[in-house]
Amino acid sequence: MRSGNWQVKGEECSMPFAGLGLHVVMAVLCAIHAVRSRQQLYWLFILFAFPLLGSLVYFVAIYLPNSRMERGAMKAVSAAVKALDPGRELCEARAALEDAPTAQNQMRLAAALLELGEAEEAARQYQSCLRGPFAADPDIRLGAARAWVECQRYDEALALLQPLQSDRPEFHAETVSLLIARCYAGSSRSAEARGAFEAALTKFDTYGCKAEYAVWAYATGDLATAERLWQELEKISARWNPLTRELNGPVARRLAAARALAGQRNT
Repeated sequence: MRSGNWQVKGEECSMPFAGLGLHVVMAVLCAIHAVRSRQQLYWLFILFAFPLLGSLVYFVAIYLPNSRMERGAMKAVSAAVKALDPGRELCEARAALEDAPTAQNQMRLAAALLELGEAEEAARQYQSCLRGPFAADPDIRLGAARAWVECQRYDEALALLQPLQSDRPEFHAETVSLLIARCYAGSSRSAEARGAFEAALTKFDTYGCKAEYAVWAYATGDLATAERLWQELEKISARWNPLTRELNGPVARRLAAARALAGQRNT
């Protein structure tokens, strides 16, 4: 009887320790992410002083906004809005900047211009942002780099992208990697471009990585690589729903154009 009571008491006593262990594991995982993504050091204090609450706050405030899940949800909402009214965000962004000429509103206008293909005007807006007090903001620097890639100002884009990748390796890592690869490609640095595309494909293995690599391969005459990637992309796109097709529309159209041009050159 005593032994039975002892066993029950032992099990009851072990439960708080198991819970505490889970909290600590969560805090350790968040701390590893904080160190690897170079977050402020006060997060380490918060995580270990308040393991459960600190981990939950870190997950919502830091990890989730940079995760693929969050980006995918935001892209889906954005695509739905743009499909209904493509110019709405641009009109609202212009009005917001007129009402309050802040760096945030100027960045919003630049992003809206870039989404509608107005890369030159977007680049001018981002250029102004880079001369302001938020010049070091990673979102501004990434937006400016995207605009400059579309304007074929590859050296200027690389000057923003390479420090961003080095200093903030977890910040939109796939987007930054592919933009760097496109800069090398646009600058005719073929070996570096291939290496950058291969590295992005190995790390992320997404439709975007495969498509951008295939666009470059078609442009450079590497038809073996391009067609292999095309076959893989066709299998992926066959499973898409209309919203996913809309989200990937820009790069899919660039890929189709690159393939058609390669076909013309080889006929």
